[in-house]
Amino acid sequence: MPARRKARKRALDVLFEADLRDRPPVDVLAGYVERIEKPRPEHLGYAVSLVEGVAAHLDRIDELIASYAEGWTLDRMPTVDRNLARIAVYELLYVDDIDDAVAISEAVELARQMSTDDSPRFLNGVLGRIAEYATR
Repeated sequence: MPARRKARKRALDVLFEADLRDRPPVDVLAGYVERIEKPRPEHLGYAVSLVEGVAAHLDRIDELIASYAEGWTLDRMPTVDRNLARIAVYELLYVDDIDDAVAISEAVELARQMSTDDSPRFLNGVLGRIAEYATR
């Protein structure tokens, strides 16, 4: 698994836990990082930056997802999908060195591995519309 995909998977783990426990992502992140044995993997830094970035921009990210997820509210989305979308939207809007297509395809691939059969298509559509909005 490529390093950035591992980082996204770790970020997803943290955001998923924070979402389920209704706790701030950075608080969950602190405990998560503490539990990782040393030497820590190189990709951990990117995972931390994803969680911190999503947490810092969560209101705007959720607003966009809710606006572009036609017929779905954030609460109705599977928790995995909601948090994969958050990571991807953060990358689309705030991480300049990640191409939009890469952010979207990584979210779709992780959804293929970890969520429902409909999730990859759903995320691809929502994220594609947000990427289109972001490039205007």
